[in-house]
Amino acid sequence: MSGIYARRIAVLAASAALAATTGLLTAPTAQAAMPTPVSASTARSYLSQLTVSAEGSSSGYSRDKFPHWITQSGACNTREVVLKRDGSGVVQDSACAATSGSWYSQYDGATWTAASDLDIDHMVPLAEAWRSGASGWTNTQRQSFANDLTRPQLIAVTDNVNQSKSDQDPGEWLPSRTAYRCTYARAWVHVKHHYGLSVDSTEKSALQTVLNGC
Repeated sequence: MSGIYARRIAVLAASAALAATTGLLTAPTAQAAMPTPVSASTARSYLSQLTVSAEGSSSGYSRDKFPHWITQSGACNTREVVLKRDGSGVVQDSACAATSGSWYSQYDGATWTAASDLDIDHMVPLAEAWRSGASGWTNTQRQSFANDLTRPQLIAVTDNVNQSKSDQDPGEWLPSRTAYRCTYARAWVHVKHHYGLSVDSTEKSALQTVLNGC
């Protein structure tokens, strides 16, 4: 009997050791990030499938038609969820507001310690989506797009960099940090493909150039 118990203890100890090791392997890194976009090869394939057409009109566009920063859980809205996800050592108060932490902005390589210095960028801007097909969506569809935490559509970046991007597509604007441009193009195509949005010819050419260098 003692041998049986000894073997059981040994098995339990081995299982515990394995669980501990697995925990170490799967533990999140200090700096999290938006969902990983498709690979460059998949993005090139997706890009070839997108409808190419002249950019549509901004007539009728309003950010209010893309309800954003909706409640995700408890007191936390989409912005706060992304700030927590994209930061390191983020502390939130009872209202889910980030009171401290550190954020690295992938677009320009800057690091910030105040949440007020960060904007949550829509990878494919709302106005760009409107001109690319979202004008025909329902408000519910546009809300899902504006708060999408599953695709690489939301990312915390330096506020004035986000403002300089505005609603421009990759034919007009790319991150100044060239090391991130491949990820940016992969994410852009991933989002547009998922939502069936079109691209204009200049936008497609710029994306092809970036993706061919990935």
